[in-house]
Amino acid sequence: MATTMMQPGFRPSSGETLQERSKGKDVRISNIVAAKAVAAAIRTSLGPRGMDKLMQLPSGEVLISNDGATILSKMNVLHPAAKMLVECSQSQDIEAGDGTTSVVVLAGALLDACSGLLSKGIHPAMIASSFYKAAEQCTQLLKRAAQPVDMNDRESLIHAVQTCLSSKVVSQNSDLLAPLAVDSVLGILGPNPSDAVNVDLRDVRMVEQLGGTVDDTELVPGLVFDKGSTKTAGGPSQIENAKVALIQFCLSAPKTDMDNNVVVSDYAAMDRILRDERKYILNMCKKIKKSGANVVLIQKSILRDAYNELSLHFLAKMGILVVTDIERTDVEFVCCTLGCTPVPHVDSLSPEKLGSAQHVGDVVLPGSGHKVVKFVGVANPGQTSTVLLRGSNQLVLAEANRSVHDAQCVVRSLVKQRFLIAGGGAAETEASLRLRELALETTGMDSHCFKAYADALEVIPYTLAENAGLKPIEIVTELRKAHAEGTIGAGIDVKKGCISNMYEKNVIQPLLVTTSAIKLATETVCMILKVDDLVVVA
Repeated sequence: MATTMMQPGFRPSSGETLQERSKGKDVRISNIVAAKAVAAAIRTSLGPRGMDKLMQLPSGEVLISNDGATILSKMNVLHPAAKMLVECSQSQDIEAGDGTTSVVVLAGALLDACSGLLSKGIHPAMIASSFYKAAEQCTQLLKRAAQPVDMNDRESLIHAVQTCLSSKVVSQNSDLLAPLAVDSVLGILGPNPSDAVNVDLRDVRMVEQLGGTVDDTELVPGLVFDKGSTKTAGGPSQIENAKVALIQFCLSAPKTDMDNNVVVSDYAAMDRILRDERKYILNMCKKIKKSGANVVLIQKSILRDAYNELSLHFLAKMGILVVTDIERTDVEFVCCTLGCTPVPHVDSLSPEKLGSAQHVGDVVLPGSGHKVVKFVGVANPGQTSTVLLRGSNQLVLAEANRSVHDAQCVVRSLVKQRFLIAGGGAAETEASLRLRELALETTGMDSHCFKAYADALEVIPYTLAENAGLKPIEIVTELRKAHAEGTIGAGIDVKKGCISNMYEKNVIQPLLVTTSAIKLATETVCMILKVDDLVVVA
């Protein structure tokens, strides 16, 4: 029989231990409540019938969106646990591009499930361990239920993108934007899209132009600059068989490195300075003409004027079209598209550094009268594409830009993982049902945790039905029944207010969106669950 030796006068202070435990419990509950508040804030914006949020930024700018990542990134969240949900949404945006609202709503439901499990006295570490197992099981179950997709099957890709766009502000334009988003990504995958393993969306350039409507948005097989060419009287505005030079030097009089003043005492000296300046600029323009360039792109300069009226006059006389203020960040994209090399000094300008295009010219956009410069028939060795976005106001333009980017991310998700799964809450209901069956076969704490996890997954179909104005309990019960009878694609048809086969309705989404949301939500919840103290470092 084991005995415990105690020092004289020692008394076990059970009160201290209880106080410590209660503190950990209080911190955990506080974290769960804060994170659930964030999930509740954007829950109403889930699905095709979800509401939009109007945000007024500190700068006074107004933003309308129902994209989870955008709403959360603009929210001023102070609680550390709530910030974790914001970061979780941003991670989903980077990984899959879509499902940014779903991942936060799912995390909120899992935290709610944790509250129930904790009240039963189950240890947080045990809950976290079981949730990780449940997430792994869900991923495997969904992969078995998913359908493979071929990247050459453009119709399937368009249906997946239309599902993504159905919940956006610009959903009524999805018939135009879905094929446009698919073609813009397929255009940068090269001749064999099936061989691609990933895609860099920085190769697709978005150019926003106010005026017209979203229906005027177009995919340009070349390059577009959001302003017209810079020209003086007599300068060309259209060039056929263009040879394009991208220059990084300044077409203006040189300056010294430090500030100085030149005092001119007589008119003869003044004339001499002006004559030398004119001669210097004319010499540079002649070298540009000699290289064979008939279109010049001038990079924006911060040290001194990148060009002046005199240089524009000379270039116009030589029949050279000029586009000014090329941003430093756009240089790489321009070089990839046109096949040119940036020239840092006029002496290094040579014919082999020029890019080419069949036609370069100013185009007046309908509905606004704004001019843009279009480069058509480019060599495009770097496989790039440009989307010219139109919109009646800045809010619509910004939301259209985000929506098209999300649509392109859906195609990127399919490049990464070539499986499609039914939307409309079908995937989550299928995973929930199969996980419940697994919970009955499992023993111990895992069984309780699996059942709680399965219940939490149903928050997605429940919220979809709620936001569509349907009776959520009836709809989710019908959905369970359809899946139990073996209809894997059964989901909520929010337009008709009933249960339909989502595969037949072409409501499909990439498998990566759902599996990524489940994994990221589980990771975030388990991390919040394992925190038992909050230390504020001043």
